[in-house]
Amino acid sequence: MAVDLPIYRPIEPQPNFAGILREQERFAGTDDDNVSNQINSSFDRLMLQSGLDVTPTTVIMLCLLSGIVFGGLILVFQENLLSATIGLVMGSILPLLFVMFARMRRQRLMTQQLPGMIEELARSATTGRSIDQCCAMVADDTPEPLGSELRVCARRMQMGEDVASSLRDLPERTGIVALNILVTTLAVHQETGGDLVMVLERLAQTIRDRLLFLGRLRAITIGSRWTAILMIALPPLIIMFFTLREPTYLSQLMSTYWGKFMTIAAVILDLIGSVIVLSILRGSQRT
Repeated sequence: MAVDLPIYRPIEPQPNFAGILREQERFAGTDDDNVSNQINSSFDRLMLQSGLDVTPTTVIMLCLLSGIVFGGLILVFQENLLSATIGLVMGSILPLLFVMFARMRRQRLMTQQLPGMIEELARSATTGRSIDQCCAMVADDTPEPLGSELRVCARRMQMGEDVASSLRDLPERTGIVALNILVTTLAVHQETGGDLVMVLERLAQTIRDRLLFLGRLRAITIGSRWTAILMIALPPLIIMFFTLREPTYLSQLMSTYWGKFMTIAAVILDLIGSVIVLSILRGSQRT
């Protein structure tokens, strides 16, 4: 019995509706390699991978507003400019921490959905459908948040782009390293052919094994990771405690040469150690 397969015709461009599209806001430039542009690129990538329906400008304004609120409250209650500055810095970081938590949660969900999505893509390929049709079917059946990213790729294929171009920026939008293998597999199959079903099944099993290994690694190193996080968070918390307890604590500490020197050296060393520890933790949790 013959089965009618859906035909996805390329979408014709409609210039009349171009004005209603919302431009993607970015702070980083394309041909600039200085430090400020790298920071802007990291912030743009953070906002893109978090999946939050807010603009980067809104997050920056929330950082400023949160810093002003926390710093203003400390200034009103303690009337100490140094304590208010610390509250300003701490309050400004809170929205960024929320965005980072949202990205981490979204990436964890997509990583759990990835093996099942690849297996469903393999089952769709066994029916004789093309890659475009398989991607469209899998995108419709995959729940959020991975489904929305796949629907963007499927929509690009319907508009006439090839598989490699449609999936090229999928790993960057999600921040999942394992998607690079999937994108490369589909792009190579479109160019050279081969047994796509077998490759996808082996890829799904490999990703499952890798996720199992990462889960065991996190369980084994949970004590070390929380110790590192405590070492990073403890110095600011101690300073905040003594500042709230005694408003003139920092003023007396910074009034002497050795107090100022040791405080600045401690802050610099703590920042360096935090960067190293966070890079190690991020490398061990990379999926």
